[in-house]
Amino acid sequence: MTNAAPPVEHRPHPADMAQTLPPDAAGLSRRSLLTCAVSGPLLTLAAGLGPSPAHAALPLTPADTVDNYDLADSLVQTSLPTMPLLSLTVGGDGRVRLDLPRLEAGQGIATACGMMVAEEMDVPLSMVDVTSSDARPELVFNQISGGSSAVRCFDAALPLIAATARARLLAAASVQLGVAPGNLTVTSGVVYAPDGRNLSYGVLSAAAALVPPPLNVRPKPPSQYRIVGTGAGRLDARDIVTGKKKFTMDLSVPGAKPTMFRMPSQIKGSVLAINNLTAVKAMPGVIEVVVVPKGGSIVPTPLGVAVMAETFGQAWAAVNALDVVWGDGPLKGQSNASIQAQLKQAIAPLALPQLGALTVDAEFEFSAASHCPLEVDCAIADVRADRAEIWAGLQSPIITQQSIALDLGLPQDRVKVHVVPSGGSFGRRLFWDPVQVATQVSRLTGRPCKLMVHRTDDTRHARMRPPQFHKVRATLLLGQVISYEQRIAAVRLDARHGFGEITTAAAGALPPIVQQTVGNLGYEEFFFKTMVASPYNFGVCTKVLTPVAIDLPTVSYRSVHIQPARSVEEIIVDEIAAKLGRDPVAFRMDYLRLPRARAVLQAVVGAGQWGRPMPAGFAQGVAVHQETRSFTACLVEVDGRDPSNVKVVKAVIAIDVGKPINITGIQAQVTGAFSEAIALVLNAGLTFSNGLPLESSYTSYRFTKMRDYPKTVQVIVMPNVGEATGGLGEVGLSAASGAIANAYARATGIKPRKFPLNAQPAYTPVAPGKLADPVFP
Repeated sequence: MTNAAPPVEHRPHPADMAQTLPPDAAGLSRRSLLTCAVSGPLLTLAAGLGPSPAHAALPLTPADTVDNYDLADSLVQTSLPTMPLLSLTVGGDGRVRLDLPRLEAGQGIATACGMMVAEEMDVPLSMVDVTSSDARPELVFNQISGGSSAVRCFDAALPLIAATARARLLAAASVQLGVAPGNLTVTSGVVYAPDGRNLSYGVLSAAAALVPPPLNVRPKPPSQYRIVGTGAGRLDARDIVTGKKKFTMDLSVPGAKPTMFRMPSQIKGSVLAINNLTAVKAMPGVIEVVVVPKGGSIVPTPLGVAVMAETFGQAWAAVNALDVVWGDGPLKGQSNASIQAQLKQAIAPLALPQLGALTVDAEFEFSAASHCPLEVDCAIADVRADRAEIWAGLQSPIITQQSIALDLGLPQDRVKVHVVPSGGSFGRRLFWDPVQVATQVSRLTGRPCKLMVHRTDDTRHARMRPPQFHKVRATLLLGQVISYEQRIAAVRLDARHGFGEITTAAAGALPPIVQQTVGNLGYEEFFFKTMVASPYNFGVCTKVLTPVAIDLPTVSYRSVHIQPARSVEEIIVDEIAAKLGRDPVAFRMDYLRLPRARAVLQAVVGAGQWGRPMPAGFAQGVAVHQETRSFTACLVEVDGRDPSNVKVVKAVIAIDVGKPINITGIQAQVTGAFSEAIALVLNAGLTFSNGLPLESSYTSYRFTKMRDYPKTVQVIVMPNVGEATGGLGEVGLSAASGAIANAYARATGIKPRKFPLNAQPAYTPVAPGKLADPVFP
């Protein structure tokens, strides 16, 4: 089994397996019953898992509200009122088109939504086209991409919308064929009468548009699914690999001129002077040099110098030739150490005192992290005196349209924003920073601007996951965990995009002179409280976030609060188990709150052969996670013979998303999240020096490469047992991160405390305020 095509398995649910227990199992303990419920390989190792505690685990107190209401629930609720405004059409050729009001950035939501439509309309997936919707302010809160919520939002409405479209087509066919709708059947977009006469959807589309939506339409029950719940390749896969798919920089907008942007020597620094402006303007192909002015109605416009030229090569040569005098930014003199010191000082106090042998205490540091998408920040803007037009990958296109209209002093309806599929986002494109820059360059030059940020500045200046400091204390009594306290101090998360439109964005942005507004603080705390859950019955449990107003350009990141918080908890779980002399798996089985969490753990423990003999320097690690109504567990094996360069060599991952839509898409998301977990835990982090990260490309920012990824990765997709669809995009990070960290500790004997864990290779940083040579090493 190779990482090129990790196997997907469907496993029976433990509740079903319990039905087939042997007769002599009736007197087994709860621990033994769980052991019998897992697969054979685990049964042979169960004797080593140790006995259960004498007492039942203390219930989580207060109860975890995320079990009943989370961030995605709020996004579903705010999206539903405008779901009837979605554009789902059938053309004369019979093809079905869905105009999707979310950003497709590689996560596969276009394919998942296309499968829902194909299922309900009885057409092959190959007959469904999913396009990106332009900014549509009438959708209000229904055009923001984030929170692992897209499939949950559309599963709540899209099947009904598609089923209604099918019913209207059948009603039109009923009139033309003289047959009651109930006697008609549909195969591959063709409506058949009992006598064989037929009409295609394409022929019926015009008449169906005049049919009022029928009442009492119901989507199919899952028992009738033929497409949903299977595996499907991405709708755009062939276009991607053949180069047909168009991203922002591939678009040919008439008159749009290539533009490169150079940013200051410190984050949020300024431009004081350009010493060689005349000489640069005289360079071949250069059209204009623009110092981007201060401004921005919701968030400040990034500052720097842009060069517009006839070609990107000429723009690159000129922008790198600039001799700029940069002004200091608010982080002058700051380093990783100084930032972590401020965070540690701000940490909220723990409630219970340290009780020596009765407590497990730890402190953790997490570096800032770059989203480092393959597609750097970029945008195209065409600004005229009376209108403007934008093209970019955007997670929040409505607020982008509204804020740019304010920046330009134009009516909102005179700004048109086209959403372009993106080559990665992970939260980065919730803000519209490159659009702001391209807009100002176009306004000042009077020409359409095709802006691309260089990889150096994309790594150093673009929005990032905030650095964090965690302090934890678990208190034990009589062999039980009676309390778990986690305190987190993090550089304030910028959430001024709100729910993707002007009223909620403004609520987070005002007053603009305050670095941490009350509204922004409220959003961040809401995100934390509705996303960070605990799967364990650890008695009195408190997790407190303290945002710290350090002026970094931050934004949500795939599991921005969740991955660090839950990784820490999973590390502490292993350390509690060790202190109690318990096996980590047996300990988790006793303390996990919910059956679905135990089920995914049982799946990986069996498939991964937990406890099997390992060579010296190698070790296994395990972790469990729940998030946005989904559950996952991960078992990894690592090679820790070189403690400074630990590598993951094998992984088994189980995921339960409730009702799965696209099995292949689930597999892709899980393996992608695992790749990101390897980076964040072992190798990738930003290193600040005098207010600027030193890393400037994939050579210095060590995101996972093929050589870092294990050859053996097994993905187990748990069966649907009647649960609603859960989230997926962010769910795969935390269990994988915790498992890798725990395996690292077992292999090296070093407690994981400062991330990334591996030593960072030496390199020569690009000079501050400069751009790297375009040749990739």
